[in-house]
Formats: sequence, C-alpha cells, structure tokens
Amino acid sequence: MTTVKNRSPFIILLFVFLFVFSTMINAQVPPRFYWHSLSGGKAVPVIGMSVNGNANPLDPSHHVTANANIEATIVLTGFAQTFKISERAATLAILVPVGHISSEVFLANQPIIDNANGFGDPMLEFDINILGPKAIKNIPDLIRYEPGFSLDLLIDLAIPIGKYDNSQSLNLGQNRWYGRLASPVVWQLGPWIPSRRTTLEFIPSLWVFSDNTDFLGSTLSSDPMFELESHLTRDFHKDLWGSLDMILITGGKASVDGVSGENLNMTGAGFTLGYHINDNLQFTLGYITSLNDDDPTDLRMDSFKISLVFGWHPLIAGMKRLEEN
Repeated sequence: MTTVKNRSPFIILLFVFLFVFSTMINAQVPPRFYWHSLSGGKAVPVIGMSVNGNANPLDPSHHVTANANIEATIVLTGFAQTFKISERAATLAILVPVGHISSEVFLANQPIIDNANGFGDPMLEFDINILGPKAIKNIPDLIRYEPGFSLDLLIDLAIPIGKYDNSQSLNLGQNRWYGRLASPVVWQLGPWIPSRRTTLEFIPSLWVFSDNTDFLGSTLSSDPMFELESHLTRDFHKDLWGSLDMILITGGKASVDGVSGENLNMTGAGFTLGYHINDNLQFTLGYITSLNDDDPTDLRMDSFKISLVFGWHPLIAGMKRLEEN
C-alpha cells in the first residue's frame, strides 16, 4: 500500500494548485483541475501569462477586433479554500488579474494604438462535487481516494470593479457582470498509482454576459457562449506530469447598439507540464494556440503560462512535524 508520507503531500499540493488556477485568462482551466483532496486545504498562486491575439484576453466573451494585434502581460494571484458540504467536496476561490494590455489596429493605413494598465475584474468561483467519491475528511480517506468517474457543478462570477476607461475599447475591467455554469468531468483510466495515473477530463461550460452600457458611448451585448475543454493527462514520474489540451468555443455573437457581429467558432490545442518542487510548491508551464484562425474575423490566440503555487494543510503539516520528531 502507498504510504501517507509519499502520497498525501503530492495530492494536497496538486489539488490546491489546480483549484486556484481555475479562473485563468480565456477561462481555459488546466488539466487535473477537478481532482479533490482533503477538506481544509489552502493555496496562494502567482501566475504569469503572455498572450497575443485579436481579442482582449481578459474578456471571456472574446470580442474580436479584425486586423488587430493585441498583446498582454498579466499576473494573477488569489486564494483558495477547500471544505465539505453534506459529505461532498467543495471549493471556494478568488483570483485577481493585474497587468498591461496593448493593441494596434490599422484603419486607412493609419495605426490606432490603445494601452491599458492596472487591475482587472476579480472572479469568484464555487465548485461542488455531485457524483463520485465523498469528501476527503482525514488521512485514511486520502489514502483510499480514487476519482473513478467524477462530476462537479461549477459557478464562476466576475465582479465588474476592474479599471475601465469608456473612451477606449481595450480595458482590463469589462464594466459588466459575467460568469459561467459548468459541469466538470474527471474519468480515471487505469490504476491510481503515482507515476502511472492517467485521466480523461471534460469541462463543458455556458458563459453568460450582461450588457456594457458605456462601450465607447454605445451598448455592447454578447450572446451566451458555449465552451468545451478536454485534457488527456499522464504521469511521467511521481513528481512530473503532462497533458494534451483541446478547447472548443462557439456562440458569443457580439452586438454594438443592435448591430450584430459573427458567432465565434474556435478550436485550440496545446499542452501543460507540471512539476512538484516539494510538498508545498508546484511549478507549471503551458501553451495553447488557436487552429482555425485564417480569416481576420476569426478568434486568434496564442498564450504561454507559467506558475508557482504554494499550498498547505494543517493535517499534513502536523504529520510532517511528527515524522521529524
């Protein structure tokens, strides 16, 4: 049997990293995001992102600006807490973006340049498991944990208090409420043994948006948008894992004062690598790019992400103190 010493810190750290990384730019969550662990865990992330495309990476409606080149350097930080509700694993987190965005658009052969700096809209997230193993309440539960087939209910809500300038179209804050309802699925493939774990994961999501009534003196509306993320993950070593990632986006047609644009129809692909530096610290890097983006009105996106996340749990900390004595 796998001992608590070599297994539980790994799962604790993995969970808290995945949880706090949920509301990243473009809403594309990382693989192994919905693995669950001990109730009572906490985490603080520092996540850096470099994004290039033709839509504001801090706006999940992906309002495309044709012939634009938008670049962003973003840092995200936040806090996450795990707990249980009626024997079901639950999580609550907040993540706040800060950084710089710039865009260049050519109209009549003349460049129009916008820049934005500061804080974006903070996002709250609540997740609860509705099908799968019960909440992990102690070390014996943790040792026995296997996801099998797990289904969660997820709610995200952005609070529109980020920096916003109504004289330009590019902003870190979006000046409107938005959020999503999702049903993440984790499907365990094969044995649940460190260095041999494999999962297939799906996250179908429906995004909804209120109107921005002060968009360059007009009203910006967005239809609901459907998003499907999928990940095939595999352990390479007990401390190293990787994933092949896919994302599909459709819908989300934008309208400005009733003049409609086009529905989004984007397919993206990428990879993620994760490495456990120690029992409390994880390093990850990932890349994703759009595939069907030849037309100027198609959503174009290239994103590189790197993170360090510190996670802890009082039971694990107490266990380590006992082992040291």
